[in-house]
Amino acid sequence: MVCVAVNSPFPGVHSGASTGLPVRLRDYARSSRYNVGVRFTIRDFRLDDFETLWHVDQECFSPGISYSRPELKFYIRRRGSFTLVAEEMAKNAAEQSAGKASGEPVKVDAKIAGFIVTQTGRTGHIITIDVIATARRSGVGSQLLQAAEDRLRTAGSRAVGLETAVDNLSALAFYKRHGYSVFETVPRYYSNGVDALRMKKDLAAAP
Repeated sequence: MVCVAVNSPFPGVHSGASTGLPVRLRDYARSSRYNVGVRFTIRDFRLDDFETLWHVDQECFSPGISYSRPELKFYIRRRGSFTLVAEEMAKNAAEQSAGKASGEPVKVDAKIAGFIVTQTGRTGHIITIDVIATARRSGVGSQLLQAAEDRLRTAGSRAVGLETAVDNLSALAFYKRHGYSVFETVPRYYSNGVDALRMKKDLAAAP
């Protein structure tokens, strides 16, 4: 299954590092350009998102590239990292019609459509972008990436890098459209023996 995504391999948990769930991040609904004219809301990760995010990662990536639960916990909790979640706001059709007729508030159910895990630093690092199959080609991957890049700029990052499998042609095309360039090939980067392409983008200029 093709996924607009990139997974870095798990480097191992260093001595003394915890793989427990991350501290709850501030929850907010972005009333920004990411949500204008689209059905997705970008917010920070919450503890109760974890199992859903792990299942999304299993759907997106093949064995050897997808993360185990401890691996995903490690990256989400890692010092200097942040995780953004895209929610699709789905309205029940009957409730929507009834709400419009009565003027009552319409119940909205939120469904996680994707997420991005990012590491801050002078050169930031995209750890993974995962988007569920039904939300692909909707622009949600671009929204997540742009939101992460904006936060990296705010944190002082001058550039951002990532790795993607050489055979993930859709991911390669996606990142090139967003200004990333290949600068290195890493043989057998993933545990299943697949090579990786390293890509980088300058964040100093305005998007």
